[in-house]
Amino acid sequence: MKGHQTRMDVICNNIANVNATGFKSSRVTFADTLSQTQTGASAPADNIGGTNPKQIGLGTGVASIDLLFTDGSIQSTGKNTDLCLSGNGLFVVKSGNDIYYTRDGAFEFDAEGNYVLPGSGHYVQGWMAKDGVLATNGAIENIIVKAGKSMAAKASDKITYENNLNAAAPIITNISGGTNIKIKGTAVVAGVEPDENIKLGAPLSSLVITSGYLPDNNTADDIYVIKAMGWSGSASGTVTASEGAPVKIYLTRDGKDYIVYATGGSFNADDIISGTTTVSYVSGGIIEGYITAATATTEKPVTLTLSDGTTVVQTSGTYNLGAGLPITTTVNVYDTLGNAHTLPIYFTKTKVSSEEGNTWTVSLTTDVSETSATIKENEGTVTTATLEPISLHFTTSGQYDSAKNVSKTAKLTLTNGAKETQEIMIDLTSLTQYAGNNTVKGTGNGNAAGTLKSVSIDSTGIITGVYTNGVKQAEAQVAVAQFTNASGLTKTGSSLYQESNNSGTANIKTAIDLGVTITPSALEMSNVDIANEFSDMIITQRGFQSNSKIITVGDEMLETLINMKR
Repeated sequence: MKGHQTRMDVICNNIANVNATGFKSSRVTFADTLSQTQTGASAPADNIGGTNPKQIGLGTGVASIDLLFTDGSIQSTGKNTDLCLSGNGLFVVKSGNDIYYTRDGAFEFDAEGNYVLPGSGHYVQGWMAKDGVLATNGAIENIIVKAGKSMAAKASDKITYENNLNAAAPIITNISGGTNIKIKGTAVVAGVEPDENIKLGAPLSSLVITSGYLPDNNTADDIYVIKAMGWSGSASGTVTASEGAPVKIYLTRDGKDYIVYATGGSFNADDIISGTTTVSYVSGGIIEGYITAATATTEKPVTLTLSDGTTVVQTSGTYNLGAGLPITTTVNVYDTLGNAHTLPIYFTKTKVSSEEGNTWTVSLTTDVSETSATIKENEGTVTTATLEPISLHFTTSGQYDSAKNVSKTAKLTLTNGAKETQEIMIDLTSLTQYAGNNTVKGTGNGNAAGTLKSVSIDSTGIITGVYTNGVKQAEAQVAVAQFTNASGLTKTGSSLYQESNNSGTANIKTAIDLGVTITPSALEMSNVDIANEFSDMIITQRGFQSNSKIITVGDEMLETLINMKR
């Protein structure tokens, strides 16, 4: 009866904690007690068989009360500091010098930024990050993430490029043996159609033609022709017209037409290439460029210099059709004061080889030979960027060719009060070159100054801070403990446990290392099964009643003996 009373107490405790966060139910097992031996067992003899011992049991007792460390159901809470642990593990908390373990993940940050169990004030244990870098091989400590924590400005020293460059990007190869065509610097005559001609037929504020000159300022409604002669030389002229549609420049050779649209700039007509190069005018004077039907069947490439911005062609400078259309990228880098500088980087396909693989040139401008670029800052200062053009080699399978590629460093010269010179390494090792979209993207590692505005926790227990400067970095990682025999832990109340002689020593590591899962913004419910507890309650009640009947029957037997004496 005493044993069944104990079992009923355990069942009642389980039911009482059915809604306790992370509570682990217990069970009672019974075993018979010592037996009274009347005669022992005897071995078989020659003329008689063996006999079993005659023993009278002295009842039953509680053999064990076991903790059942099965997972409880997961309940979402929406609170980003709540954690639910699934699998063989417990959170580690500390009070003073004492270490405790719990499955209750209802944590939160207190006024000082301590990550705690709010009901008891125990500090959650883990590893703190240093400048966003976690080292989980050291000793655990209190997790502290203070609201409004400041982040110092950090100068960029590396730009990492990733993703893909389109292997099918067109390229116009220079053909050797071509003849340079020079247009004689004679006066412009309207209405004449020589072998090589340039027609200007749209209003434009200013156009400079380096291969000829215009004697007068005329409206662009007329058609001007520059006659080609058989000698080398150059001349220049300027046409001034009202604003409107872009100028169209036509080149005719061997019965083929070559057309260029531009709103301004200079045009070098001493090199001709077959195909069509189009630069279209859009609102605000911005130019967008693309190549159609460009082939390398004639002489040297055409060089077109545009005077103002474009999303594909540089805002100013020379665009050489002897290479593929450059892919424009921009990346923000930071100086020692945390000021951002937008650095343009261009990727131009410059060589195709079925034996050695393709080659791209990485440069600061659309001119693959240019080594410097000027960045005009918003506050009026000027930053100069220098970079020796990088030859970027890919294997015939589209992989980065580490055997041929050489890392190079860009250099910024600043005039805004930050450190005057700043070197930034260009890391291209993560790039690939497959047919498909150009998805190349660069990321700098510096940052402006900022303050912590929020935190989040992922399934590995890493606490990530989000700063006002847009930076996200690891702040800490929650530790998890695992025991060989978790059922051997000693309960201390408040859903806390401590090591015992039979639990084994805690193995404290990350959730990933121990093979357990953390669910953020959720809590683990009690693993108590109400239906099972009520079933056990009925069985225990019947067992208790049956044992109590023994007392009643024994009393009646004693009464019979007494009556016999009378």
